Amino acid sequence: MHQLNYHHLRYFHAIVREGTLTRAAESLNVSQSALSIQLKKLEESLECALFDRQHKSLTLTEEGRMVLDYAETIFKTGDELMATLQNKTKKYRDVLRVGATSTLSKNFQMSFLKAAFDDSDVEVVIHSGSLRNLVTQLKAHTLDLVLSNSPVMRDVESKIHSQLVAEQPVSIVGPASFQKKGFKFPEDLRDLPMVLPSLESNIRASFDLVMEQAGIAPIIAAEADDMAMIRLIARKTEVVALVPPVVVLDELQNKRLFELCQIPDIKETFYAITATRRYPNPYLKKLLEV
Repeated sequence: MHQLNYHHLRYFHAIVREGTLTRAAESLNVSQSALSIQLKKLEESLECALFDRQHKSLTLTEEGRMVLDYAETIFKTGDELMATLQNKTKKYRDVLRVGATSTLSKNFQMSFLKAAFDDSDVEVVIHSGSLRNLVTQLKAHTLDLVLSNSPVMRDVESKIHSQLVAEQPVSIVGPASFQKKGFKFPEDLRDLPMVLPSLESNIRASFDLVMEQAGIAPIIAAEADDMAMIRLIARKTEVVALVPPVVVLDELQNKRLFELCQIPDIKETFYAITATRRYPNPYLKKLLEV
């Protein structure tokens, strides 16, 4: 099995960047013939052609485009590694990479990260996905922080930590027509169509238990695992919704929706999940101070 020669890979990257062998050779301060030899060796080790030789211009093959994507990722990671270890620039420390579960309230994300958004010295990069995938990225050091409604199990090997950063009450919200009639919990839920979080949600499990104890089978008009979708359904339809008020904060303030009641003993939790590192992002300490 061939081993990748990163020196050859950098030559290839320079050829693509400069557009011609001549300009690439000049930028690298090598002869064009030497550069051609290095490119050929790279193609031989990869066992594929990186450029289409049937055209006069340098046109990447499909394999060439894939190799270019990997090369750019490799060199960017290397630059960040040098910046972190040698502390010659502030490049790495100026970027805060955050993962947020797709079910997490966008309003909570904005509120929690507001200080970072307002800090002109910090660029916030947010990725959305499942908790499992985001934690995998956290372990791989491509994320500094994961925000989630649920903690993760302690991992001794990778030292993953879940810090409770906020709790929110959970409410029934609805349009003005329900608010004017008055609302009695839980009796009125016998006859009102509802939009609920999906069965995977912690607050849904707690709500279902409350309904079962009350002997009520709610009328489910819709279910969604995305709080933004629940918010949209609540705004556009004549249904009541089970949400933390932070999800529909704007609608409550402008009286497009009304909080009909808070449900006792049900809370939505928000966790900041981090991994122990030798070189943590220094902005995390400021963000997670309680």
